[in-house]
Amino acid sequence: MNLQESQFVSVRVPAEAEFVDIVRLTLYGIASKWGFSYEEIEDMKVAVAEACNNAVLHAYEGMEKGFVEVKFEMNDGGIRITVKDEGSSFDYAHKEAKAESLHNKDLSEINAGGLGIFMMQALMDDVEVHTNAGTEVILTKFLQRNEELA
Repeated sequence: MNLQESQFVSVRVPAEAEFVDIVRLTLYGIASKWGFSYEEIEDMKVAVAEACNNAVLHAYEGMEKGFVEVKFEMNDGGIRITVKDEGSSFDYAHKEAKAESLHNKDLSEINAGGLGIFMMQALMDDVEVHTNAGTEVILTKFLQRNEELA
């Protein structure tokens, strides 16, 4: 597929756990159509589900449930997936600095919560987190072309 300009699909779902599967299914359809491998798609599904689950669990805590908007944007370089909520934000810089100190700790000393960003970073090529108004997580996966198939 030769994409001259960026193409995108956007989906907006209630910030409730049962709607995360809709986002995962949408990602599967889009990423397979745009040429990603099964393994790449599975990695992206895990990373996107983690970002959505964070919004479901934390964004609207103590307030009326809102929505999660997910935008899938494709260009010649790959896919950029933006997961955005309008709930309460967190101090990402503080959390990231605290998480860096986990490297010298035993696994039993690490709290399972808060490792989602590390998992997203391991599965995706680039991860950005913006916490100005709500939380916006931008996940990027570059399209790896198999030259033998081209």
